[in-house]
Amino acid sequence: MRSSTVLTALLPTSIPSPDQGVWFVGPVPIRAYALCIVAGVVVCLWLSERRWQQRGGQPGLVYDVAVWAIPFGLVGARLYHVVSTPDAYFGADGSLINVLYIWRGGLGIWGAVLLGGVGAWIGTRRAGVRLPVFADAVAPGIVLAQAIGRWGNWFNQELFGQPTDLPWALSIDPALRPAGFEEFSTFHPTFLYECLWNIGVAVLVIGVDRWLRLGHGRAFALYIALYTLGRGWIEMLRIDDAEMIGPLRLNVWTSIIVFVLAVAYMVVSARLRPGRESSVWLAEREPADAASAESPAADPPADGSSSDRSANHRRARR
Repeated sequence: MRSSTVLTALLPTSIPSPDQGVWFVGPVPIRAYALCIVAGVVVCLWLSERRWQQRGGQPGLVYDVAVWAIPFGLVGARLYHVVSTPDAYFGADGSLINVLYIWRGGLGIWGAVLLGGVGAWIGTRRAGVRLPVFADAVAPGIVLAQAIGRWGNWFNQELFGQPTDLPWALSIDPALRPAGFEEFSTFHPTFLYECLWNIGVAVLVIGVDRWLRLGHGRAFALYIALYTLGRGWIEMLRIDDAEMIGPLRLNVWTSIIVFVLAVAYMVVSARLRPGRESSVWLAEREPADAASAESPAADPPADGSSSDRSANHRRARR
């Protein structure tokens, strides 16, 4: 009994929040929120490059496409946040200049996926590769980037959930508690819930992709479906201001709709285009020597004879 009491006294009763989220190197501010975003992008690029090459893609192409996808995604993420929480920018106490203050938080994943997808489409078209293959390769990296980026909310002490006294509750400074919750000191750490959920999604997508050899964008659709499944219930825990449509927050409705669309796409795609693409290239842009090289995405020939390999490639190109 005594050892249990001592252990309870030594263990923290809640997760502390950081004392600050910005440091200065001379006059230059280094913001934790931005560092988390950058760290997520780095991990995403690293993993995506590995998976892209495993699918038979050209080394370095992920970085070329990222030049288009990342800026488009950041703009889309900010626009979605502004549209979905307009009071801070267009309300009576809001200011339009706040739209530019990205370091204060406020990036919506749905806008990032939508406009980031447009950027990726431009990049893949310029490179002559298939967007669905590229999307399948980068899906786990994207959700890992989301997991890392969520720690920016921890540094900013934002987007936390309802009050709770669970051992893993998050302590929030009194000045940052929303109106009506001033008497509470600890809240659900929704940033941590989403981080852990996203890591699980990445692992599951990689595992299912290896097992079922997903193709034609189905690995990306699986990521979207699993992410929305978790985001829906996590979103309902949050107490920050949000646009409401009936009894639910806008992001909950978005999660429901996107989940249904993602599942429908997987079902229809599997029926119309079973299996996996044999090449990452668009038909009109496939290199002349592609037919003479084995594609990692294609099934291996029955034996090692060169004639069988050539026949397989001729059939694949038809």
